Amino acid sequence: MIIGIVIGAAITVVVLRAQDSGLHQALRAEIAEAYKSRLDAERARLIQQYEARIHDLEAEHTVELSYVQHQGVAQSRAVLKGKLAEQIAPLLPGFAYLPADARFLGDPVDYVVFNGYTDIKDNAGDGEDLEVVILDIKQGKSTLSQGQRRIAQAIEAGKVRFEVVRVFADGTVRSQRWGED
Repeated sequence: MIIGIVIGAAITVVVLRAQDSGLHQALRAEIAEAYKSRLDAERARLIQQYEARIHDLEAEHTVELSYVQHQGVAQSRAVLKGKLAEQIAPLLPGFAYLPADARFLGDPVDYVVFNGYTDIKDNAGDGEDLEVVILDIKQGKSTLSQGQRRIAQAIEAGKVRFEVVRVFADGTVRSQRWGED
């Protein structure tokens, strides 16, 4: 009889373990399915969130690109208008010098004006009133660049001279101040 009880207990343990093992597998599968479902939902939420952010960034980029293009065109027009004004200023009413006396440089200043030179050239003047004017054309409220201000300061300080550069047959060059031999 004891052997029967032991055999019965052993069979009960084996049957219970088999049922328990099946329950564990079912429970594991259920947990895995719930975890996978939560991961899929989180993945979908993140993808939707990033896609919305990408859409917002693309919209911002489009707006910014349009603004930059507009600014570029506006700035280009302003530069072209300024360059045109520089070139035609001697022909406009109110220009204080003869256009023929103005020589366009463009950089660092726009013109060197040899005021009175046309009279000398046409033998109508003796050159006593000849004046050299360094001139820059500005449009609107534009100001002189730092380099242009330095040039104006050098002229005001009398740091101006006339030099003659001689090129010799052997290819050498010699510079001297005008009036020095």
